[in-house]
Amino acid sequence: MRPSSALLVGVVKLLVGAYGRWFGIHPRTDAQRIYFANHTSHIDTLAIWAALPYTLRRRTRPVAARDYWGRGLRRYLATRALGAVLIDRAREQATMDPLEPLRAALRAGDSLILFPEGTRGTRAAPARFRGGLHRLALEFPAVELLPVYLDNLHRALPKGSLLPVPMVCTVRFGAPLARIDGEPRNAFLARARAAVMTLGGVTETDQAADATGAEHA
Repeated sequence: MRPSSALLVGVVKLLVGAYGRWFGIHPRTDAQRIYFANHTSHIDTLAIWAALPYTLRRRTRPVAARDYWGRGLRRYLATRALGAVLIDRAREQATMDPLEPLRAALRAGDSLILFPEGTRGTRAAPARFRGGLHRLALEFPAVELLPVYLDNLHRALPKGSLLPVPMVCTVRFGAPLARIDGEPRNAFLARARAAVMTLGGVTETDQAADATGAEHA
């Protein structure tokens, strides 16, 4: 592990804990995986990566937005310390498929950390998942799909905040999402989202309450 990587892991664990808990699954060095999670904070990527055992971390690459992580110190941290795969979500190159860098990483045998919402939210329940996870699931059927729920990180580094608030955060890893032959795209994405919510103990009722609270804020 690079010194910068070890330093990042230490800082994240000091600030937010990033304690990994595994439910119905165990860390495996012989499995290639896509970890897909809810997204509420810029520190989400670091928390999942730090929660993985070192043997898995060394072959796991976070997926990060080039428009945020592609410049200056952020780019150094993303590419040199984390080995992140940067994607062009702004579609600056209209002819290039944003998923191609992810495919290249999976072909190379790496695992990925992915946030299917595409952008950060402010609620306990994740927003509707976008289609990239479904496309990768179809193209790489041997790669396991592991739901992850990040607890408390929206409080530790809320959207718009520059500095994290020290707080114990848990990273919950769940059992692989089963593939169903011929399952429609939207049904698959809804089921993947539900798997993340179940890990966090979040219900549709909680989501409705979040929405109502946001409207009256």
